[in-house]
Amino acid sequence: MKKTIYIFSSGELKRKQNTLYFETEDNKRKYIPVENTNEIQIFGEVTINKKLLDFLSQNEIIIHFFNYYGYYSGSFYPREHYNSGAVILKQAEHYMDDKKRLRIARSFVKGAIENSIRVIRYYYNRETNPSLEESIKKLIELSTKIKESNDINELMAIEGNSKDIYYRVFNEIIKEEDFSYSRRSRRPPNSRINALISFGNSLVYTYCLSEIYKTHLDPRIGFLHATNFRRFTLNLDLAEIFKPILVDRLIFTLINKKMIQKKHFIAELGGIYLNKSGRKIFVEGMDERLKQTIKHRELGRKVSYRTLIRMEAYKIEKHLLGDKEYEPWIASW
Repeated sequence: MKKTIYIFSSGELKRKQNTLYFETEDNKRKYIPVENTNEIQIFGEVTINKKLLDFLSQNEIIIHFFNYYGYYSGSFYPREHYNSGAVILKQAEHYMDDKKRLRIARSFVKGAIENSIRVIRYYYNRETNPSLEESIKKLIELSTKIKESNDINELMAIEGNSKDIYYRVFNEIIKEEDFSYSRRSRRPPNSRINALISFGNSLVYTYCLSEIYKTHLDPRIGFLHATNFRRFTLNLDLAEIFKPILVDRLIFTLINKKMIQKKHFIAELGGIYLNKSGRKIFVEGMDERLKQTIKHRELGRKVSYRTLIRMEAYKIEKHLLGDKEYEPWIASW
């Protein structure tokens, strides 16, 4: 399996013939095996040039950039090597047709809510808690309203209400007072728990973008999230299904095992952010989580979470081409 390369230090990413290496400010070099690299995530101040970008494009390697505070800044997305006019036309057709768009968008919300329920049940089964049980009931009730939604705005309202219920459960699962949740805030995050959620979600957006790149889909045409002047939206849609399983489960583990603590945050510009060491811990945990395997019900074999993301993109592609109705992946544990 190809690896994701994470760069936290400052320096220069260079190409030398058919080799890729990173040179730090103190002239230390770390060589990167191109044939085994899936994508590069850059968190430090890194210099690149056109020669490097040409090389990365030839080898179909995406770079994702994050700023000083860990916010996603953008991606170098090489020319699409799996371009398919037929798929892109179908994707645009499904976006322009309100009924077809709503059908796919409903599936993303269904996947998000159902996997949120799975996360809560996991912790409820470990420690019976009336509050968790009540939250599960509320989310199940909301999920039944998905089919009744008549447009994207109604659907987004259902999703928003489900997130409000779901995030309030965090205080029942997390036992540390330093990570209490009151309300969701993004730019800037107003608490440590919000900083973790935002950072984790940004990572999943980039993983989904990288996996979409390996299909015939165009990441600029989403269905739940409106296609507008933003560069990419389909990866935001796809991420909704996986955020509860990948991001939130990891957050609970890191906090409850005291791997992430108060010392791993900084307060600047009116917000709270993970510091460099905190981001490293989170990224290492996420990278391990993506490699974890689960038994796939239909395939009858184990697949990694990373592979699941790509398989989900393929399912969307098949739906657009009329091969099979799209149903979102739901965790079975």
